[in-house]
Amino acid sequence: MYADTHSMPVLAWMYRFFRWILGCIFIYSGTTKLLAPKTFAVLIEAYGLVPDGLIMPVAMILPVMEVVAGAGLMVDIRGSLTVIAGLLVLFITILGYGILMGLDVDCGCFGPEDPEAEAFHGLRAALYRDMLMMAAVGFLYGWRRYCDVRPRTIRRLVNGRFAKINIMPTLKNEES
Repeated sequence: MYADTHSMPVLAWMYRFFRWILGCIFIYSGTTKLLAPKTFAVLIEAYGLVPDGLIMPVAMILPVMEVVAGAGLMVDIRGSLTVIAGLLVLFITILGYGILMGLDVDCGCFGPEDPEAEAFHGLRAALYRDMLMMAAVGFLYGWRRYCDVRPRTIRRLVNGRFAKINIMPTLKNEES
């Protein structure tokens, strides 16, 4: 029924821990941006990568994606990890661009209340943090492959299992 993790309980707990930590980070990050979308739009504009007409839609859509993917990852919904990996690739690329261009801007990672914004305008720390989160994503993908873990579908979650959310991963051969 569940992945056989008895031989490696520490790694099984790491799988859950990384899912929850990444989920919480993305929920917090997206929520802070949604609470101040105009401020986040100014941060996006500072990079000069998004056309003016798309800045506000991007400032709204990106944080919603972060919150939904973060929540999905916490309950292990199929596709959530892929969205988070894609967002991290986007963020790493944008931070790399900012470093390469010598931009002196806030990364915008945690909205207007970002501690990095108050301390300094360096992008390197944010880049390293995102690379560390990408390593956690790599671990999650590796664990899923090693243990033959299949995340839940939304349909399965809603059809009778919503009240019984279990943080344990399920095997591919589990019957629905």
